[in-house]
Amino acid sequence: MLQEITTPMPPAEVLAAAKQFFTRRSPIYAAFLEKEGPTYLTFRGQGGEELVIGVSATDGGTIVRGSTYLFDQQIARFFSTLDPRPDTELDTGMTNMTSAGTA
Repeated sequence: MLQEITTPMPPAEVLAAAKQFFTRRSPIYAAFLEKEGPTYLTFRGQGGEELVIGVSATDGGTIVRGSTYLFDQQIARFFSTLDPRPDTELDTGMTNMTSAGTA
């Protein structure tokens, strides 16, 4: 599965964050750096599963793509760490929402 996100972080910072994130997970989901280049990282995980993170700088930020077969949830979790901006009503498209338990 291929996942993609755009982040304001520079490409080198995204790759450094990926190295830290994927090599420090619990043993079941840990992945070990196999190859790296200026725009990509490949990791090997459980059962030899490959996980690839690629970056591309654009005027609108850094496009980050993640590809894997078994580590989809871990890529999604990593992507959630890449946007330092807090969610707002405009970001989510939701308005007039009441927090659970407050109505």
